[in-house]
Amino acid sequence: MNDQFEFISATDKPALLAFSSPEWLDEVKKALQELGFKVHTAATHSDFLVRFSQVHYQVVIIEERFAANTLQENLTLQAIQRMPMQQRRHATIILIGESFQTFTPLQALHESVHAVINSSELFLVKQLLEKAVSDNQMFLHSYQDALGRLFSTPAR
Repeated sequence: MNDQFEFISATDKPALLAFSSPEWLDEVKKALQELGFKVHTAATHSDFLVRFSQVHYQVVIIEERFAANTLQENLTLQAIQRMPMQQRRHATIILIGESFQTFTPLQALHESVHAVINSSELFLVKQLLEKAVSDNQMFLHSYQDALGRLFSTPAR
């Protein structure tokens, strides 16, 4: 299905995928759809940037070699890494590839994403995505609660 003109409603859970490997794309897309997400895919780096700027995606998943030969050449990941937090805070950003150990916090921090997943564990991708999204939502809830208490005016 061509999702170029698909509308997003307030109740939808949008997800954006940036994959070069069709097999990985199919696995991840199927898992997200089972979790109730409305999935969009980006074919190129510029397509990703346009889509990301138009919709507040709840989940963004990038293959480490999306439109690139190496992780260092991945322009999409570089763009995400350079974005101000205000532009990407709404999304749980996950990086999938062969060079990561699943849920290694230091690797995720190094790549400026919320979680990394090793591609050899794609058979568990539904559960891994569920955990990554849940962990990020829990953190954001605590963060927003602390901000609310910090900036609320005391009752007199």
